[in-house]
Amino acid sequence: MKILVSACLLGEDCKYNGGNNKNEEVIKLGEKHTLIPICPECFAGLPVPRVPSEIKDGRVYSKEGKDLTEEFFDGAEKSLYIAEETGCQLAVLKERSPSCGFGKIYDGSFSGRLINSNGIAAQLLYDHGITIIGESKIDKIKEYE
Repeated sequence: MKILVSACLLGEDCKYNGGNNKNEEVIKLGEKHTLIPICPECFAGLPVPRVPSEIKDGRVYSKEGKDLTEEFFDGAEKSLYIAEETGCQLAVLKERSPSCGFGKIYDGSFSGRLINSNGIAAQLLYDHGITIIGESKIDKIKEYE
């Protein structure tokens, strides 16, 4: 099975602070599946490192107050294109991210509070029939094998 995966979970240094969210359990999925890394924020041309961003009132803002909504949608569309071109029907994405979070994301106040919502790329992928799983729930992949 081909699985779209947030590149930061595979150890790529594309996180907003220049680091990664390397997750050995996610990497181990590559033993049985083809993992296709994506970083919607990098696809949008945003730099690494970059100022953190959160979603508020349906728009994406950097902590400095810059509206990055268009960039986030651009990166989401490129991620969807890759999913469609490679035939991915499943994605393992970084939880809480304004791009990849699914179910819970930060509330836009940069205070660490979570709300029930989805990141821009996660929502677009989901709207196009792709199953989204956060990295803490990868045990659910067995249900799709």
